[in-house]
Amino acid sequence: MGHHSCSCCCEHGHEPAQTNHTPENSGFLKEYGRIILSSVLLFSGIAMKAMDVPFFRAETVTFIWYLAAYLPVGLPVLKESWESIREKDVFSEFTLMSIATLGAFYIGEYPEGVAVMLFYSLGELFQDKAVSKAKGNISALLDVRPETTTVIREGKAVTESPREVRVGETIEVKTGERVPLDGKMLGEVAAFNTSALTGESVPRNIRQGEEVLAGMIATDRVVRVEVTKPFEKSALSRILELVQEASERKAPAELFIRKFARVYTPIVTGLAMLIVLLPFIYSLMNGEFAFVFNDWLYRALVFLVISCPCALVVSIPLGYFDGIGAASRLGVLFKGGGIIWMPSPRLTRSYSTRRGH
Repeated sequence: MGHHSCSCCCEHGHEPAQTNHTPENSGFLKEYGRIILSSVLLFSGIAMKAMDVPFFRAETVTFIWYLAAYLPVGLPVLKESWESIREKDVFSEFTLMSIATLGAFYIGEYPEGVAVMLFYSLGELFQDKAVSKAKGNISALLDVRPETTTVIREGKAVTESPREVRVGETIEVKTGERVPLDGKMLGEVAAFNTSALTGESVPRNIRQGEEVLAGMIATDRVVRVEVTKPFEKSALSRILELVQEASERKAPAELFIRKFARVYTPIVTGLAMLIVLLPFIYSLMNGEFAFVFNDWLYRALVFLVISCPCALVVSIPLGYFDGIGAASRLGVLFKGGGIIWMPSPRLTRSYSTRRGH
């Protein structure tokens, strides 16, 4: 089972990795706290039950103990279940787990109800960290845009943020500096290192009037460039945006498995109900058959949990996203699960992975 980014029947987003002082990292700490508290209560309860501790024999004490273990990890899922039902997404993984765990508490199988929510929360935490790490790798690879640039205004060189430079203004790029904005070459000719954009190590000569793209590095002289596009629309900014949104571009396999889950999950729920109903109906027709509701409910709940396609639905999109993040560490950029972006001098080539490129 997974979490918000990849659920059985609903989709949620993830934010990129942040520094240690951000709200997202505070969220990770809260997740750790909830999981640790639930784990301590669960395993200590199992241990006291196994050792037959007198204090733990009372049914009321046992129920309260395991309820305290359930709430830290179960309440967020119950909340998600309620919200998904309000949005008319009844057969989500949250609803299925809520039914299964509440049913486990009803028949007295408290440890199993807690364990389902605990392991789900643990898997959710690992997935969040994996996605955040992947996005951090992507950002570290691509976000090489300079924080300042030199603008020529009224004949004077002024240090300014690239975001504040207007189209039509002239910027000066010293030898070894990275071009912060797209523009037009004003000098006669200059050599630029374009490897950040094209992957080509050989410097490229750009002549007067030709296009200079953000991310290129001046290698042999100071050059002046007339800005033709704002910071947000520069080539490097557009590439960064494309790659960071790659997880939203679904691969054919992922689209198929999501459609499959929307059909499969209601069927599984119906079969779980039949596991309880059919023996009951049979007991009405055959007096010799003893129908014990709690026993058949337990079997139905086990079937409901193990048949949920959450692992399958989560593994595919998470696998694609983690692959994009891992490739970014090696300098390979992806547009999405189905298309790979291969840098070229014109920054325009796209190849489909299905064609073997």
